[in-house]
Amino acid sequence: MEVYRTPDAAFDHLPDFGWEPAYAEVADPDGGALRMAYVDAGPADGPVALLLHGEPTWSFLYRHVIRVLVDSGIRCVAPDLIGFGRSDKPVHRADYSYARLVEWTRELVLDHLDLRDITLVGQDWGGLIGLRLVAEHQDRFAGVVAANTGLPTGDFDMPEVWWQFRRAVEAADVLDVARLVAAGCARPLADDVRAAYAAPFPEERAKAGARAMPGLVPTRPDDPASEANRAAWEVLAASELPFLVAFSDGDPITGAMAPVLRKLVPGTRGLTHPTIRGAGHFLQEDAGDELGRVIADFMG
Repeated sequence: MEVYRTPDAAFDHLPDFGWEPAYAEVADPDGGALRMAYVDAGPADGPVALLLHGEPTWSFLYRHVIRVLVDSGIRCVAPDLIGFGRSDKPVHRADYSYARLVEWTRELVLDHLDLRDITLVGQDWGGLIGLRLVAEHQDRFAGVVAANTGLPTGDFDMPEVWWQFRRAVEAADVLDVARLVAAGCARPLADDVRAAYAAPFPEERAKAGARAMPGLVPTRPDDPASEANRAAWEVLAASELPFLVAFSDGDPITGAMAPVLRKLVPGTRGLTHPTIRGAGHFLQEDAGDELGRVIADFMG
């Protein structure tokens, strides 16, 4: 497997993100290893929040959330998915699959870090991956915060705005990652924040994961990931695991999933599910402090 590793110097000037990365190796399908980065912040003996980002961001997205949670005595583990952030980046789109993304994350979180009593915080692909982990390893989790995410099976069509996004990513000669993130926010991004989102991708070949991800979302019933996602839904629909739905009020991509999750997942019952106002798809960027307080209250 041909892999790109972003030079450390690319991350020299990150606003409000002073945590040092840690690294672990996960298996690649050719028998080698990929280096996966993560931030581990807060008290080592504190309750664990697993913060999973999506497309095309990285753990930098959670910087404001991490600060609030650490101040509340919570241990934050925020991985960079393979293909993103400081993690290794296979340079061919065919090297990425939904199943591989789940397995790489599982290997880091459950095998290498051996995390237990985890509260998942999943947004965008962080939910697509994280909800699979919850369903397949319920004994490791204490709760879920679903924030602008879902678990598609391909049985229902995606919204037109998502198809527009997918077509734009597939057609772009040069993929402007910072512009994609900015388009998913309700508030303008400062220049140094835009630069931080672009930092993992100094070369076009490093963006294979970002280009591949939209095509990995199940959009038809016979998608390779559909069966596993349906099985995960069956587990979640019978689970009493506390499950908080914390969506923003300005996400046209995933907004319709909030009432579905509240209706179908028993663990949502009896909880007050907040709507985070004035935030877009990347609510961690638009309202990170507020989301952090919501998570801390839920975990407390």
